[in-house]
Amino acid sequence: MEKKVILVLILALASTVVRCEYYHESSQKFNLKEKVTNLHFYLFDILSGDKPSAVEVARPNKNSGSKSATPFGHVYATDDSLREGPDFNSTVIGNAQGLYLSSSQSDPLTLVLYLDFGFTTGKFKGSSFSVFSRNPITETKRELAVVGGRGKFKLARGFARVKTNYLNTTNGDAILEYHVTLLHY
Repeated sequence: MEKKVILVLILALASTVVRCEYYHESSQKFNLKEKVTNLHFYLFDILSGDKPSAVEVARPNKNSGSKSATPFGHVYATDDSLREGPDFNSTVIGNAQGLYLSSSQSDPLTLVLYLDFGFTTGKFKGSSFSVFSRNPITETKRELAVVGGRGKFKLARGFARVKTNYLNTTNGDAILEYHVTLLHY
């Protein structure tokens, strides 16, 4: 008899209905004030040397015959330094980590970027914003889309104006000047 009671209890517990919801309405009120932040820094994208900051991680099966440092279909992983100035001895303020893909079959050379710009010093230490955008790198001035952020850049959106400060077309090394406008909370 005792075994039957235990069996009934086990079956009853096993068939208990659990109420699950994949969302719920929050009763909390967030008094977040939107802020605008303007940033100016330089990104060092170095493909050459013993310790490059960007390396090729994938390429197409077919050889396109391109003499470019970044031929069509090649994918690069990057951990580029962000610096206060355009010189190698200027202060490092963070890094840009992510991927870029060489996406154009002809001129102008275009990349598609996914980069997370993280800051390691100063007021924005521990914060980052993300760019996911087309980047026609041969254009003198171009604009990239900011699609998110974390830390002090929560819910970031905005744009980055990019200007090539230095480009070595043989090895792909580049120093890029960024002027970024972020709307965030």
